[in-house]
Amino acid sequence: MFVVEIVKALGDVTRLRILNLLKQETLCVCDLEEVLKISQSNASRHLAKLRYAGLITGEKRAQWVYYRVDEASMERYPFVRELLTGELAKEPACQKDEARLKKYRDLGGSCERTVRIPDE
Repeated sequence: MFVVEIVKALGDVTRLRILNLLKQETLCVCDLEEVLKISQSNASRHLAKLRYAGLITGEKRAQWVYYRVDEASMERYPFVRELLTGELAKEPACQKDEARLKKYRDLGGSCERTVRIPDE
């Protein structure tokens, strides 16, 4: 049953935080590393599980892979969209991540331009 893989993928706080950011915009591993303050290997491992569950897709551009929420999966499994647009928006950690992503972008952060977000 494929829905079990989706529920398993949603059963980790870091993966939920990643999904929350990917609903905002397309991001690469290095973006997620800086915003979430996690290692490249940790980010890649979580992204692989989300991709296996069909919740995200990736597109290779040059040496980077850019990830985004898979809209077809959101249509097929509306409970995931509800989680991302409803409950996660209320979570303090997700709100903080969104603020860090905005600060990262405001500072010009991207895969092509590494920027460190000052600690709060």
